[in-house]
Amino acid sequence: MKNLFVLMLLGLFSQSCDQSNIEPVVFSTDLSTAINLPSESLSDFEKNSLILMREEEKLARDIYTYLYKKWGINVFNNISKSEDTHTSAILSLLNKYQITDPVGKNAAGVFDNAALQKLYNDLTTQGSATITAGLNVGATVEDLDIFDLMEAQKQIDNQDINAVYANLTKGSRNHIRSFTARLSDYGVTYKAQYIEETLLKDILNSPMETGGH
Repeated sequence: MKNLFVLMLLGLFSQSCDQSNIEPVVFSTDLSTAINLPSESLSDFEKNSLILMREEEKLARDIYTYLYKKWGINVFNNISKSEDTHTSAILSLLNKYQITDPVGKNAAGVFDNAALQKLYNDLTTQGSATITAGLNVGATVEDLDIFDLMEAQKQIDNQDINAVYANLTKGSRNHIRSFTARLSDYGVTYKAQYIEETLLKDILNSPMETGGH
């Protein structure tokens, strides 16, 4: 599955307490500042990356909303609200560059991207098996988000996109800390599936990150 998302981005053109209760949506510069950075020429890769990330952030929100209804654990509810802000941040960039929104009026759990649709179906099924399976799905989604955002930034030079992506990555690092902390409460250790295990350990061994909207 990792190779699938590398191709989607690169192949287009070439704890006992619920830490999510204090989870901030972190932007080192506020969103309006990032959006109001000067418009720059948009490459095909940047355009298609924004389209993908708009639906990928929706994927996270929709999965967590589904799993909150299934398990009633606050970590899903709290982080789904952050993901709503994340996907809105990408929408702001789409609007800025006059790119058609792939989400449109799609309902929760509905995606234009066939690979993301399959991933939603698979992960909601997996996450419905047990509470720990659900928490593992949460960590997996954040693992994927971090990977895709970091890979995309290797080919993006627009200041505004990089400002948003960097801060979404920071938010995802906080999210994966929250999910893995909850897994630890159940005696389960999450293993990295997309990012390197060494990067995951670095993230988990560092504190929650803060910043302003």
